[in-house]
Amino acid sequence: MMPEHADLLRQAHDSLAAAKILAAQGYHGFAAPHPYYSMFYITEAFLLSQGLAFASDSAMHAAFGEHFVKTGVVSSEFHRYLIRAMEVRHAGDYGRGGTTVTPQEASQQIAHAEEFLALSERLIGPLPPPDQGTSR
Repeated sequence: MMPEHADLLRQAHDSLAAAKILAAQGYHGFAAPHPYYSMFYITEAFLLSQGLAFASDSAMHAAFGEHFVKTGVVSSEFHRYLIRAMEVRHAGDYGRGGTTVTPQEASQQIAHAEEFLALSERLIGPLPPPDQGTSR
C-alpha cells in the first residue's frame, strides 16, 4: 500500500470514529458529514490507485462510477451510498427550514461508511498501524 493510500484510509477511519462519537452524544446533524468524508477519502484512495485525481466531489463521484462500478470491481450500492451520504452531509452542514438529520439517518450513514471501510480493506489492504511519533 502506498503511503498516500494509508493516509487516506487513516483519515477515513478517523472521520468514521468522529461520526460515532458525535452520534452517541446526540449530535446527529454534526455527525452527518463525517460518514460522507470517510467514504470520500476511500473513494479518493480508489481513484488514486488508478492514477486519477479530481478537484470536485461530483467529478470524483462520476469517476468512481465509471472506473469501479461500471467495471464490476465495486457494487453499485457503494456508488449510491456515496451520493446519498453527500446529500445527508449537506443536510447536516447546511440544513435549514426543517431539514434535519434523524438519528436513524445518521446511524444508517455510519453503517454505510463502515461497509465502505471494509471494502477498502478487501480491495486496497488493511489499515497499517500509525507511524511512531505521529499524533492525531
